[in-house]
Amino acid sequence: MLARVRAAAVLGVQAFPVLVEADLQSGLPSFSTVGLPDEAVRESRDRVRSAIMNSGFPFPAARVTVNLAPADLRKEGSSFDLAIAIGLLAAQGLARAEAASDLLLIAELSLDGGLKQVRGVLPIALAARAGGFRGLVLPPENAAEAALVREIEVYPARTLAEVAAFLNGELVLVRAQGAEQDDTDEPGHGALEDVRGQEFARRALEIAAAGGHNLLFVGPPGSGKTLLTRCLPGILPPLSFEEALETTRIHSVAGLVSAERPLVRRRPFRAPHHTVSNAGLIGGGSHPRPGEVSLAHNGVLFLDELPEFPRRVLENLRQPMEAGEVTIARAALTLTYPARFMLAAAMNPCGCVAYLLPSQSQ
Repeated sequence: MLARVRAAAVLGVQAFPVLVEADLQSGLPSFSTVGLPDEAVRESRDRVRSAIMNSGFPFPAARVTVNLAPADLRKEGSSFDLAIAIGLLAAQGLARAEAASDLLLIAELSLDGGLKQVRGVLPIALAARAGGFRGLVLPPENAAEAALVREIEVYPARTLAEVAAFLNGELVLVRAQGAEQDDTDEPGHGALEDVRGQEFARRALEIAAAGGHNLLFVGPPGSGKTLLTRCLPGILPPLSFEEALETTRIHSVAGLVSAERPLVRRRPFRAPHHTVSNAGLIGGGSHPRPGEVSLAHNGVLFLDELPEFPRRVLENLRQPMEAGEVTIARAALTLTYPARFMLAAAMNPCGCVAYLLPSQSQ
């Protein structure tokens, strides 16, 4: 008995449809997952087993093989749980797989059968639109984010049993509608009109904002360098909808998008500590994730106490600042993240300059 449903894999800020095949054969009970899964995908067998049984369905006492195609595309994360569970139910004749032929099933399963929030939903929704799929079935917490792509249908469900009933025609899931996000009370960073004095520094901020220039403030401690720099996003032009989608896609992959604010409306302002690593600033890791330069895409990257940053970390900023993107190469894959940002930095004068300043003022 074989059933096929669809899910999606996220690589970088791009998503790709994945065919989930669930096959049941006679023999000693076992559960194997193939198709280049990572450890989180392999562990889904335990979550899926408990979720199916606690939802009132029987778990097949057979040799279970789950294939995630294409097999040469790495599958990461827990978002395949729902598709695997529905595939097993469909292989037993308990759910209609053909009803999900034009839907992507995206969710992590809890042991009681509930659907849990996952990250990277906006790239998946964009991939569904590009691939000609009708829509997505996912947790309610991800519905607002997916509904930003208005050309597809988004069906939020709370439990595995609801999804099975929806596919069997026994339950109608209410389609999520894209709502306008009110950003009037969205937390900001600083207002330039609240700064008194500092005419020269304010003028530098305005010129940098108008031309998209990088900026360096040099001055003694307590002179207002950090306060002034935090005002920079507020005088930049507002994000267009396409820019907001592009920025939100990166934040979605990083897990920084909330159900209350699914769309990034304000320009990002990232201020990493000077102890940040290469991977933290540029991106990377064993499973490459976007770094601070990508999270600051279409916004401002602020490096406070610039001389405290390791030289190697600062040297790594050269290529992203020139190319507007970061390419992270690993043995198994190569990912490219957008990284167009304004660099703002602040530093104190060195000791010799601070020593000479009093004598020069006399």
